[in-house]
Amino acid sequence: MSLLEVKNLKKSFGDNVVLKDISFNVDKGEVLSIIGPSGSGKSTLLRCITDLETEDSGDINFDGTFGLVFQNFNLFPHHSVMKNITNAPIRVQKRDKEEVYNHARDLLKKMGLEDKEDAYPSELSGGQQQRVSIARALCMNPDILFFDEPTSALDPELTGEILQVIKDLAAEHMTMVIVTHEMNFARNVSDSIIFMDGGVIVEQGTPEEVFTSDNQRMKDFLGKFYE
Repeated sequence: MSLLEVKNLKKSFGDNVVLKDISFNVDKGEVLSIIGPSGSGKSTLLRCITDLETEDSGDINFDGTFGLVFQNFNLFPHHSVMKNITNAPIRVQKRDKEEVYNHARDLLKKMGLEDKEDAYPSELSGGQQQRVSIARALCMNPDILFFDEPTSALDPELTGEILQVIKDLAAEHMTMVIVTHEMNFARNVSDSIIFMDGGVIVEQGTPEEVFTSDNQRMKDFLGKFYE
C-alpha cells in the first residue's frame, strides 16, 4: 500500500527548472533513499513534499503525518532538550502532557540521551543534537519520516552514530525517505533508491539495480565515491 504518491511534480525558481516531472511512490514500511549530485533537486523535492516549498504543478498524495529531520538540526537554542521534543506534541497535537513526556523519555533512552533532557543544544555535540532532532520528529508519531542529508553537518565519527539510529528505525519498519550522500549506507539500508540529476530521475529501483546500472551517468556518479 502506497503511503506517499508523487505524480508529475515540477518546480522552478525563476528560469531555473529544479524539478522536471518527478513521479514515485513510497509504500508503508519502505525505506527510500534519494541520491545524486549537489544541485540535482533532491532537497527541493523533499521541501515540496513537506510543504516548505510550493510545487508549480503535479500532485502529492499523502494522508498521514510526517516528521522532518534537517541537516542542521534546527533545535531551539533557548529550549531544553525535553522542551524541544515535547513542545509540538503538546501545543500542536494537544496531547496529554504526561503521556508526551513519557514518550519523550522513552525516545531519549532509545537515542542514548536519557541523561540529557535538561541540557540545552549548545551543551551537546553535533551527533547528540541530531539525535535530539530525530527524537523530536518521532515524538509526533509520524507515519513517515523524512531526512534531508542528516549527516552532512557532522564529522565522520558522529556520522556513524546517526546512521546507526536510522538503521535501527529501518529494522523497526519505520517508513522513511532519506536524502543522503552516504552511498554505502543507502545501499545497505534502503528498499529502493532514486538517483536524481538535473532535476529528473535518472535511475530508480532496488539498491542492486541502481548500483549495478549500465547508465553512464550513474556509473560516473558512483565512480567519484568509489575511486
